Amino acid sequence: MIEYSNILYCSDFSEEAEMAFHHAVDFCQRYGAKLHLLHVLHSGYKYMRHIVDEYVEEDKGEETVDEEIMSKAETDLKARYGDRLEECNQAVFEVRVGVPFVEIVRYAREHNVDFIVMGASGSSELDKQTFGSTVENVARRAHCHVMAIRNPELAFKLPG
Repeated sequence: MIEYSNILYCSDFSEEAEMAFHHAVDFCQRYGAKLHLLHVLHSGYKYMRHIVDEYVEEDKGEETVDEEIMSKAETDLKARYGDRLEECNQAVFEVRVGVPFVEIVRYAREHNVDFIVMGASGSSELDKQTFGSTVENVARRAHCHVMAIRNPELAFKLPG
């Protein structure tokens, strides 16, 4: 029998992430699992640091993200989802800074997550073009199952 005890829901506040939330809560209820809600603030600088280190003097300020932004993101995460978690056994909110797929995989490993639920496509087309699909990268690198929730209205239309 399949058992899930730690479910990670990843939100970028997109429409598909909202749809994924309902599935994450359903799985949380079904298995009596702890639900982890994660939002990653993208930091292209952090991702590219290894490339620019040899050419640009390190700027300590680049490594520090404004605490107000982190706090606002966590407040938004709790405001959006907090009052809809009564069916969940336990919920944890976290905001991180970095490359989304890296931070999602890192969080999943650190917290022994056994199931990740996320929207099939995110809110930023530019990020997808620059860094690739977050969900694709998570699915390839995660140690656990990954479920990508697609909005049926955005489904590929077959020609003909």
